[in-house]
Amino acid sequence: MRAQDSATASSPIAVAEPPATSPTASAASRTEAPAAAAHGPAAASPAHQPPAAAPSPGPAPGRSGTVLAGLGVVAFSLTFPATAWGLESFGPWSLVALRSVLAALVAGGVLLAARVPLPARRHWAGLAVVGGGVVVGFPLLTTLALQTSTTSHAAVVVGLLPLTTAVLGSLRTGERPSRLFWGAALAGAAVVIVFTVRESGGALAAGDLYLFGALLVCAAGYTEGGRLARVMPGWQVIGWALVLCLPLAVAGSLVALPLEPVRLTAHGVVGLVWVAAGSTFLGLYVWYRGMAAIGVARASQLQLAQPLLTLVWSFLLLGEEISAAAPVAAVAVLVCIAATQRAGRRGARTSRAVRTPARRP
Repeated sequence: MRAQDSATASSPIAVAEPPATSPTASAASRTEAPAAAAHGPAAASPAHQPPAAAPSPGPAPGRSGTVLAGLGVVAFSLTFPATAWGLESFGPWSLVALRSVLAALVAGGVLLAARVPLPARRHWAGLAVVGGGVVVGFPLLTTLALQTSTTSHAAVVVGLLPLTTAVLGSLRTGERPSRLFWGAALAGAAVVIVFTVRESGGALAAGDLYLFGALLVCAAGYTEGGRLARVMPGWQVIGWALVLCLPLAVAGSLVALPLEPVRLTAHGVVGLVWVAAGSTFLGLYVWYRGMAAIGVARASQLQLAQPLLTLVWSFLLLGEEISAAAPVAAVAVLVCIAATQRAGRRGARTSRAVRTPARRP
């Protein structure tokens, strides 16, 4: 009977009054704690509840992730024009090897300065996929393609890259975008492909095999890098991938430089520096951070704008012509991008709404 009276008396103390300091009240509070926890958050003391405004910062990571991924797309859009400049001074094999060496030295210096420990053994296979896809495979295959293709024609590979990355990301990371997302992604890819093929005259170039190979390896590298960026910072993902490829890059430089003549020009040096520091390190750093924040599928669709940005840079830096259809294609692509981002946010909200009741009794 005394235990029943004590339990009954402890309820008003826990709800209406500050916590008691006496040993008896403390013991009663400890006795009631399991019962309050069993009845859910409503039974907990208000002093231990988070403020009502605490969940409000939720959308911020999505916005910042979109901005970071967008900055990565801008950096990538300069890759083809910068590569064309680099080919004025270096052969294709030398250019790819040197860009990897320079980027690895930058990344290694940053990792050493930050005293970053080695990744866990289970992550090295994924880092090898990132290195093989975005450090070696994509740069090498696109550089070989640009020997026979214009930058505008090579942009067709970027037109297919967002859709391919979204598909691989769905398979690898378990993301399940909505039907609206896939419809907008297919529409955006179709717009970019039709526009780019029309700009190139509708004929397949000799380097198309290189471009399609680059498409596959780059999508694999993006997907694996986006997955790893959820467990380690994005700059460490690309940093360790570059360091992992450094021995191969050094060996490639030692073999290629004596075989390919070097004719240093201002354009060639600027192009090499950009593809090494801009596209390979800084661009992938912000890209993987954005992917980790908003997901592989949503981030990949921002790349629908990359071919059009590449055409703008090709006009400004290389003097290539741009047709009157470019603004129309740009508007259509932006509409598709907006649809994919909205569908992705709606899917994320729906997923959170479904998961939240599961935590309640």
